Amino acid sequence: MAGDHRSVRMGIDVGGTYTKCVALDNLTHKIIGKNEVKTTHDDPRGVAAGVVESFRNCLVENGIAPEDVVFVAHSTTQATNAFIEGDVASVGIVGIAGGGLEGLLAKRQLNIGDIILDAEVGRKIPVHSTFLKKKQLSDQTIETALDELVDAGTQVIVASMAFGVDNMIEEQRIQDHVQKRDLPVTMASDITKLYGLTRRTRTAAMNAAILPKMMATANATETSVREAGVTVPLMIMRGDGGVMEIGEMRKRPILTALSGPAASVMGSLMYLRASNAIYFEVGGTTTNIGVIKNGRPGVDYANIGGHDTYINSLDVRILGCAGGSMVRISNHDVIDVGPRSAHIAGCEYACFTPEEEIVDPEIVMLSPKKGDPGDYVAIRLANGKMICFTNTDAANVLGLVDEQYFAHGNIASARKAMKPVADKLGITIEELATKILEKDYEKVKACIDALAEKYQLDAEAMRLVGCGGGAAALVPYCAEKMGLQYSIPENAEVISSIGVALAMVRDVVERVMPTPSQDDIRGIKQEAIDQAISSGADPDTVEVHIDIDSITGKVTAIATGSTEVKTTDLQKEVDDAEALELATEDFGKQVSDIKLIEKTGHFFVYQGTKKDRVPLRVVDKKGFVRVQISNAVISKVKAADYKAEVERLWESASVFAADGVMRPDYFICIGPRVCDYSAINLEQLELMMGLDLDDREPDEEVVIICEKNDLM
Repeated sequence: MAGDHRSVRMGIDVGGTYTKCVALDNLTHKIIGKNEVKTTHDDPRGVAAGVVESFRNCLVENGIAPEDVVFVAHSTTQATNAFIEGDVASVGIVGIAGGGLEGLLAKRQLNIGDIILDAEVGRKIPVHSTFLKKKQLSDQTIETALDELVDAGTQVIVASMAFGVDNMIEEQRIQDHVQKRDLPVTMASDITKLYGLTRRTRTAAMNAAILPKMMATANATETSVREAGVTVPLMIMRGDGGVMEIGEMRKRPILTALSGPAASVMGSLMYLRASNAIYFEVGGTTTNIGVIKNGRPGVDYANIGGHDTYINSLDVRILGCAGGSMVRISNHDVIDVGPRSAHIAGCEYACFTPEEEIVDPEIVMLSPKKGDPGDYVAIRLANGKMICFTNTDAANVLGLVDEQYFAHGNIASARKAMKPVADKLGITIEELATKILEKDYEKVKACIDALAEKYQLDAEAMRLVGCGGGAAALVPYCAEKMGLQYSIPENAEVISSIGVALAMVRDVVERVMPTPSQDDIRGIKQEAIDQAISSGADPDTVEVHIDIDSITGKVTAIATGSTEVKTTDLQKEVDDAEALELATEDFGKQVSDIKLIEKTGHFFVYQGTKKDRVPLRVVDKKGFVRVQISNAVISKVKAADYKAEVERLWESASVFAADGVMRPDYFICIGPRVCDYSAINLEQLELMMGLDLDDREPDEEVVIICEKNDLM
């Protein structure tokens, strides 16, 4: 096998219970092998031990030679767990500002105090602060300030200056002094280029607090991967769905927080071609719900330990109802489902218990953990064993779990366990099962509605994608109730590991620029490209998406790229018939008269009819739906004429009413890229488009698509 010299991508996802490794063929994305080990929370090397063990097992079991591995990455729960468990270092902040009123205000904003992670148990990041005036900055004052912080018990330093994002020289000077002392250090301006001194300093302090622990783990993991004979850089999953080289992680470990949910969303996006979907990852205890729109996952700032940060992460909602959630009852009804799960209470699921064991089932009310309400229901069997029925049992009883799914179990066992409770409540077993899933549905629907509103999803084109071992326990019932299409794909239970294996390098630069010039935009674009390359992207693969928020003046540049040129052509191309089938499926049942209206060397553009609207889909040659619009206007022009056409559409595609005007959003297909631009004002729009179009050949044809926005 090893002599074939195939190229292999390896992804390792660290879950709460299992660490799973998947090996994929780099060219076809076919799964070559899988391995899972119990997550090694209690090992002296932490979860890194499980990462290495599953990785090595996967190599050996599938005859993969170390030199065949072209990409290896892993997600990590370590940053998130460090905050949850309070496994953090003591942080010292060196704050710098000018004099006068500015200095007075800055001093107050820089003195952030201890960062409370859990008030109930007193878990916190200890923070010591000292303040230097910019004019007084010297080698001597810096050394004195550092001595003061070290004497107070500081283990890691943060350098943060008022307006430091405009000029990082002072922060760098402090960093140089700290590094000479061989102490870990974080520059606030390295974490984010946004203003907001308190939030920036707090984010940097949270990054610093986990630096020592994360660096030790990173070093142990990298050493082990090298010892296995793999020479390609070890990549780490970020919370925003990208990966970065382990060297970058040593500087900004906080970017890896929430990388577990991110891995599953990226798996859906890359492996399942889920270009527009609400995504579920249903585990035993929690369900992660995220959104993908026009091939991009929803991203927002992470809230960690109750604190808003400047860390971009995928906008994933976490619900305490999942495949193993226990049921709570009163004497008359089902009160709730979850958040405790069967394994917390030490119980087996009824449907995974042999039917012959379920003899004389007796109701037991319990509190799974100290302090929990005592209305959780379990069942004691004649042999003394305790089991309970869960969402998975309810879905099996209602016939919603197909045999092919991970969650399929013994329906007769589930029915026998549920009967005493159904009798107590005076209802049938089916009615009990329905009541259980109805409680979940209320939570799931509220979450989906909130995401659909936030990301302006086309309700009729929305679909649900279910992954994780418990997907079949929730997704079919919720999809049927909401009248939505759903799919639970093959390999759903290892979708997170696949997401890690296929992830792209990603980096984000954000700046506040109230009236950016073309040079400003070009500068931030180049900065994002440089950061992506330093995070491990091949320069030839980097693409940048620019977003301007007209209300806050924030300009965001998101750069993505792959670690090698070959990975830009991973999937086989679709033909006309396959593209039409994908577009038709994405349009949904209510769209008629679907036809191909434009075709370029890279895209198929389909249009349909729905009442008085013109829905549109752009499908690329790899089969991804890149644009999904419910009411579109389309135009094909030469690159030399794009500006005049954009200006014409700015008026003709606008929606006017007495109380306002809604300008269109634009998508432009240029070569192999789809660029999207939100309507801010015409001048800024043309400025952003100019960066992408002004250097194209004048005779090159480009497709301009307008999305007509409704007035709310």
